[in-house]
Amino acid sequence: MAEENNQAAQGQDQQQLQFALQRIYVKDISFESPNSPKVFQEAFKPKVNVDLGTHSTQVGEDLYEVVVKVTAQINHSETGNTCFLAEIEQGGLFRITGLQGDQLDHTLGAFCPNVLFPYARECIDNLVSRGSFPPLMLAPVNFEAMYAQKKQRQAEGSETTQ
Repeated sequence: MAEENNQAAQGQDQQQLQFALQRIYVKDISFESPNSPKVFQEAFKPKVNVDLGTHSTQVGEDLYEVVVKVTAQINHSETGNTCFLAEIEQGGLFRITGLQGDQLDHTLGAFCPNVLFPYARECIDNLVSRGSFPPLMLAPVNFEAMYAQKKQRQAEGSETTQ
């Protein structure tokens, strides 16, 4: 009898906690090569600058949009001229039930971006190749560490305002 109650309680927990990826999509995309074709006549000596950010929004009951924004600006290391600028906002819709507070925040701030980043990475590489530049293979990103740093900055900020 106790075993059946325990199994029923576990079944309820499993039903309550749900995580489902509904859709992955490109929200915004841009590629600029303002110094073409001159940039192709010079030796390619790139200086790479990559910015990365994430944000999430609740768009319905238990439905969340998470966006990973990647901006890659490549300049000529000697002249400083822009070779290209590639930017993408990779979005995803996630249905998440059974999580609240810090657990939900962690899932939206670290786990979901980990799911989306490979798609953003592939898209940036494809844009750069279509622009006739050498491939730009972005390194994997540790969104867990980024999330932890964000939480630490928030904690330090709240300590200084008290």
